[in-house]
Amino acid sequence: MSPALIILAAILTDPLFEQVMLVGEGKPYLGLLAVVNQDGWLELAQKHGLPSDWPVVLECREARAFALVRIAAQMKSFPGYAKVRRVALLPLPWTVENGLLTPTLKIKRHLILQQYAAHYQKLYEGF
Repeated sequence: MSPALIILAAILTDPLFEQVMLVGEGKPYLGLLAVVNQDGWLELAQKHGLPSDWPVVLECREARAFALVRIAAQMKSFPGYAKVRRVALLPLPWTVENGLLTPTLKIKRHLILQQYAAHYQKLYEGF
């Protein structure tokens, strides 16, 4: 299994995340596009006193910071270069119907990056 797949598998052990895509080739650090489980977020928001106005909350700094803490917990045994430094939280799943998955359920990276180009760019703003 490739190192990227190991990282993704570790992150996906957290039920908050439904789908994830690691990014960062040619960039100073790894970033993550993550589809968030709405029910999971709302439950955690209530438990931890976080904002719950779905899906607007996914754009707030507090939500991203909370998600990064959870990602870091799943990756604590990984070396520093393999750590995710920033995350973009997304509300809608990638599906065959919306064209972001193949019929064999593999993600279409280029289309996801195209559709979420603004989110991807924000991951690397200021660097």
